[in-house]
Amino acid sequence: MGNLLFNINSMYTEYPMFNCTSLFNRTILLNLLSPLILIAFLLFATRHGPLSGRSLGGQGRNVFDMSESKAKLLKHNVGVKFKDVAGCDEAKLEIMEFVNYLKNPKKYRDLGAKIPKGALLWGPPGTGKTLLAKATAGEADVPFITVNGSEFQEMFVGVGSARVRDMFAVARRHAPCILFIDEIDALGRKRGNGNFSFSSEQENTLNQLLVEMDGFNSNTNMIVLAGTNRADILDPALTRPGRFDRHIYLGPPDIKGRASIFKVHLKQLKLDCSIKLEPLALCSLVSGADIANVCNEAALIAARHLNVHVDTKHFEQAVERIIGERTIVAYHEAGHAVTGWFLEHADPLLKVSIVPRGKGLGYAQYLPKEQYLFSQEQLFDRMCMTLGGRVAEEVFFRRITTGAQDDLRKVTQSAYIVQLGMSEAIGPMSFDPSQLENIFTEKPFSEHTAQLIDQEVRVLVAAAYQRTLKLVTEKKQAVSMVSNVQNM
Repeated sequence: MGNLLFNINSMYTEYPMFNCTSLFNRTILLNLLSPLILIAFLLFATRHGPLSGRSLGGQGRNVFDMSESKAKLLKHNVGVKFKDVAGCDEAKLEIMEFVNYLKNPKKYRDLGAKIPKGALLWGPPGTGKTLLAKATAGEADVPFITVNGSEFQEMFVGVGSARVRDMFAVARRHAPCILFIDEIDALGRKRGNGNFSFSSEQENTLNQLLVEMDGFNSNTNMIVLAGTNRADILDPALTRPGRFDRHIYLGPPDIKGRASIFKVHLKQLKLDCSIKLEPLALCSLVSGADIANVCNEAALIAARHLNVHVDTKHFEQAVERIIGERTIVAYHEAGHAVTGWFLEHADPLLKVSIVPRGKGLGYAQYLPKEQYLFSQEQLFDRMCMTLGGRVAEEVFFRRITTGAQDDLRKVTQSAYIVQLGMSEAIGPMSFDPSQLENIFTEKPFSEHTAQLIDQEVRVLVAAAYQRTLKLVTEKKQAVSMVSNVQNM
């Protein structure tokens, strides 16, 4: 035992690294040096290493500086001109004045004319607003700076205003140029009007945009273009003369416009010589994006069948698929609208649309009444209104789709009124719906009662479905009229 202790002590003496005190000191030293080494590496990387970037102005950019704009710059190689934009001849004529000014500003200044500071491109989705803005820069042969309106909002106070200032500073350095703000409604939404979701940070960002647009004059050779689908919700201070002076509408193309758009997109395809544009232009495609989608879908169908050319039958199949889906969505939403319109206790209909919003291909918007107590008749009418889309698909197409998935979930939840003492079979007893959904919760009722609840839910949903089926069948002409209006 004594020899063992002697050997251990001699080991600590000859090899200090095994000393506990030394190990403890080294651990403390490593804990202190590790964050310092990491900070030094990040500083080096952001200035000289892979994390360093270049801002639009060509100066060093730190990725941790959130105040810098996220705008993207294309210098004289936009690759799009007016010949690549079809179906909006009137809009091209209006915006051509900006092109002429950027090419020869002296002609305007000599006459004392001032070019408008900006133009608002508005219209339905897919009508070519972004493409027209890019073509304007390509036609004028000037840099094109683009940014999305949602890229100004952050969780930190003051970031949005700083990014607006940086964006305009970058644009001034590259003048003459075109600055395009896409989806400006995310940045310039109308203030006030009881909109409690409008935060002070959003208002500060909008105010900074208003100040910046007042801060440059026509001599800077900088044009601000903006695109939106909802011009009606923009702040009046943003759309007044002196800021976005011109409002250029890009609507759905007519037959001639659709034929022109087809010519643009058909250049990229290997076509059969027998294809004619006239039948394609007669298809009820509401935007240039739809036409581009049809052309691409036709090429995919041809490749799927190992064809060497894209011919007429491939376009017919593509049109049937795309327009067929839209027709189903139109009748689905029309079923909701008409059912809710003729039900006494349903919420008033505000708007019905087949324009995609979020995950849905369409939507019916209602104005719910502000109340806290609901009768059994009100809850039942709401169930029928929710089933209107599913029933319309069955009535008009003799088949159903997955479009009613969310509706069925809502109906099933609404059918829990049997737990609120509104069912004769259950009686005046109340149950918590979460106790039915969670299998790990101990249910305060017997298995027999659970079976009664399931049976009553099925009976209630079946009754609502039959009532809705009868109503949609009786109002079949009204559903057709609403769906056709949406498809125009």
